[in-house]
Amino acid sequence: MDNKHSYLARTKTWLFEQKVVLIFVFLSIGAIIASKQSMVFVAGELFTRVARNSFLVLSLIIPVLAGLGLNFGIVVGAMAAQIALFLTTFWGLGGVSGFLITTALATPIAILFGFLVGSLFNKIKGAEMIGGLVLGYFADGLYQLLFLFIFGGVIPFKNPDGSPSSLMTPTGVGVKNTLDLSATVKYSLDTVSMLTIVEIAFYLVLAVALLSALFRLVKKQAVDWKKTGLTVAAALLVYALTFVPAIEQFLATDRLVLLSAVELGVLATILWQAGKFVWFSFIKKAPFNKKKCLAAVIAAGILYGLTWLEAVYKVLIAVKLPVMTYLCIGALCLFNQALMRTRLGQNMRTVGQSRVVANAAGINVDRTRIIAMIFSTVLASWGQLIYLQNIGTFATYGAHTQVGQFAIASLLVGGASVQKATNKQAILGVVLFHTLFIVAPLAGKELFGNAMIGEYFRVFISYGVIAMSLAMHAWKKPKPKAGQGVRLQPQGGPANKAA
Repeated sequence: MDNKHSYLARTKTWLFEQKVVLIFVFLSIGAIIASKQSMVFVAGELFTRVARNSFLVLSLIIPVLAGLGLNFGIVVGAMAAQIALFLTTFWGLGGVSGFLITTALATPIAILFGFLVGSLFNKIKGAEMIGGLVLGYFADGLYQLLFLFIFGGVIPFKNPDGSPSSLMTPTGVGVKNTLDLSATVKYSLDTVSMLTIVEIAFYLVLAVALLSALFRLVKKQAVDWKKTGLTVAAALLVYALTFVPAIEQFLATDRLVLLSAVELGVLATILWQAGKFVWFSFIKKAPFNKKKCLAAVIAAGILYGLTWLEAVYKVLIAVKLPVMTYLCIGALCLFNQALMRTRLGQNMRTVGQSRVVANAAGINVDRTRIIAMIFSTVLASWGQLIYLQNIGTFATYGAHTQVGQFAIASLLVGGASVQKATNKQAILGVVLFHTLFIVAPLAGKELFGNAMIGEYFRVFISYGVIAMSLAMHAWKKPKPKAGQGVRLQPQGGPANKAA
């Protein structure tokens, strides 16, 4: 009986914690049904939006863990990206090289902006979110001045013959409202072929293995030549397989059919679990959770079985994934996880939990918060570049305006809060939020004969989710009991420094 009550209590707690996620699941399903759109259309649009927006949403996680709350200041990172993109577009730099140069140019600008934002947030501890929101509007004013007057009015942008650049207004002062990126970085990341990715990975593995061995030799440390040799041999084997005609033809494309991605994922899961079984059972002879291994294999088998259903097959065969873009998203997920395992990441987590405790532990609270903000701003600038290269056009005065609100709403929809956020919550939030974004106007048109009702609904929802999350955060925040005050520390004491 006690176990039954305990199970019911846990279920109620889980349902309460996941209420936002569940509400959006039901809203999305209802909107899909009401829109009368095929799943092929919805899935195609959804995977495009996930690739386009996930990097930006993932850039919000580090500040949350560091106690800076929801970083409305990522709009400043988006502005850094757009300043760099305008310059490289004027110079006519395109393709992957143009994208990389734009990224390299945006990074130092974003680092500077992140440092300034972090320094400001250290002055307004406890009010970072409202400060970031107001800062975004203030920075937008400076951005407008830069693009409306300084570009062209103070800094000339002219063609070699002295005429105003095609990027500028006819007067030569101020940038046009919309810039076409077709000749520069449009789809520059999305169209990187899988063959190129494998080649880049091959050379990176070789460079890391050799540099690691060289570093150990210089430091007069022992080098595990067996491990280094196996790593190089494995890399050579994989690279050699790319010369097989069938494999080379498959890798030469820049998009991966979703069906192929599922099949590769299933195959990788089965091989990985089989390898773990052999390693732990026969080679290392160590305890191993065989039930978990079997469950993973069964789940992979069921997933593969579903691909034979006609409705599922039509969706999987119609959707094509930009491989390099999704790899960048995966790399950021791994980076977020790896960072939290480092000393810096642990310091960020400690600062996020309690600045007083962090200060008592010898952590430089202000410095850690600034570093977290720099990370977020730089990642946001990269995410904005990924977004714009996928869109293919640069709305000079509007591309950044709602970056913060939509990214934060996506994160919250996935079940994150002001104090806790994970990669899974970010990706789930992007899927749910943008599913509703896709089908809400169409559902409004079908139900009410007016697509603007659906447009209004999805914008209202994005702000409503943020408001509800902040209200719940304030509601759950522990309050001091009656008669309990805050003990004052001497001037210059630990609590004073951490505050």
